[in-house]
Amino acid sequence: MAPESSRKRLPFEPVGKGADKPAKEAKKSAKSAPAPATKAVKPSTSAKKIASKKAASASAAIPEEVSNRMLRRMLVFSGMPTASGVLTFVVSYYLVVNQVVELPSYFVLLVTLGCFGLGVIGLTYGVLSASWDEGRPGRLLGLDEFRVNFGRVTSAWGAKSER
Repeated sequence: MAPESSRKRLPFEPVGKGADKPAKEAKKSAKSAPAPATKAVKPSTSAKKIASKKAASASAAIPEEVSNRMLRRMLVFSGMPTASGVLTFVVSYYLVVNQVVELPSYFVLLVTLGCFGLGVIGLTYGVLSASWDEGRPGRLLGLDEFRVNFGRVTSAWGAKSER
């Protein structure tokens, strides 16, 4: 695995601590600049602004290949525990109704809620264990990708809290 400093930046990865400064400074200078003498705005200027906003949002979007990879992992890591929770409820209902075994209701509740909780955790793990690089599919369980992506998320949180 490549160290963090030599890897390429992802297209949707935040730039870092000073990423928003040029945009904020441009807005401040636009607000402080005197209003032009004519109030008519050229249509080409507004069209350019709209085009640049669309290009910026397209470059910040998650690529479709990475998005599909995240979705597949979320379905596996969240779907299995959630299906287990539903199945636990159905099987325990069958066992209690047919008097095969007597289960206390809190037992069924705790097991079902535990499975649903694992499903929620599976959603997070599914996103973070997917490879965020477009050309690299990653490993089966995604432990290495999880470490890298969790590091990216925590560093982004740290950079945001320093502002």
